[in-house]
Amino acid sequence: MDGGTSLDRQSAKRTRHIDTMAAPIFVSWQLTRDCDLACIHCCTESAPGKAMQGEFTREEALAFADELIAADVPYVMLCGGEPMIVPYFLEVAERLGRAGVQLKIETNGQRFSSEAAARLAGLPVRSVQISLDADTQEVYARQRPGASLTKVHAACRAVRDAGLPLEVTFAPTRVNIEELPAALARARALGAFRFNTGALMRIGNAAKNWRKLRPSDTQYERFRATLDREAAAGRGEMELCYLPFRMVDGLRQLLDEPPATLLVLPNGWVKASAPLSYVVAELRHCSLSEAWHNYCRAWQSPLLVDALHRAIADEAEHAAANSWQKLELAVCNA
Repeated sequence: MDGGTSLDRQSAKRTRHIDTMAAPIFVSWQLTRDCDLACIHCCTESAPGKAMQGEFTREEALAFADELIAADVPYVMLCGGEPMIVPYFLEVAERLGRAGVQLKIETNGQRFSSEAAARLAGLPVRSVQISLDADTQEVYARQRPGASLTKVHAACRAVRDAGLPLEVTFAPTRVNIEELPAALARARALGAFRFNTGALMRIGNAAKNWRKLRPSDTQYERFRATLDREAAAGRGEMELCYLPFRMVDGLRQLLDEPPATLLVLPNGWVKASAPLSYVVAELRHCSLSEAWHNYCRAWQSPLLVDALHRAIADEAEHAAANSWQKLELAVCNA
């Protein structure tokens, strides 16, 4: 083994922030892989009728929500797939929110109604994030087949009318990247407080369609220049979030300090990180506390550290993110 990797492993054994914590500070919870759209870039490969085998039942989901509350987890994101498809989505959100857990809701906006917004308005919602990947129906439907941009705009207005914080996201592909300026203007007009973007992640459907979807270097240069100009303009009404710009830049930060975050799949598996394939716990077979302990242990595993190095060195490695494999030294069993 080369000296650099050995040094990283030695440094990984020092006391880290996560080792001082009894629970994560953020849980990203994918409620389902089912979705009403089949987006060409979807990192989870979600699609209509494509629920993950063994997804939590309503009872299991509510029990996990109770575990999050008991562990004093302060912040939870409910996402998918499309969370609005899940019959008990609002029930889970209300169970968490009424206990004081802050929420982020991630949706494509196709099913987000004023009624849903009204129910969420009474909860501690930090943001409702809606995908706004274009400013024309033609381009939006090419990136998200079957999607209605009119419904997206209506969902954004429903969020703001209910007094909820609106956050939008823009995933750049060769299909839609030229619509960034118009999408930025639209997000401001709709009252978004934050605009999230960055280089396309080579995960899921984006990885499968990489040659067709990856923007050219010239397109990325214009894209980044537009974001830099907008940021330099210093308009305070909408925050621009696009750094770290590429996923590998964010992965480098994990070498020094893994985040205090759990990524929970719809069947209760816990991943170490979105672009890595390793599952570090199974919530059907262990408690949240045990899963958190396993997550912290996993980041000291040579297998995981090596996988992280490979993912940093070659973004093509990210394409295996949904080919899950158990990190046997860390997984808690029944």
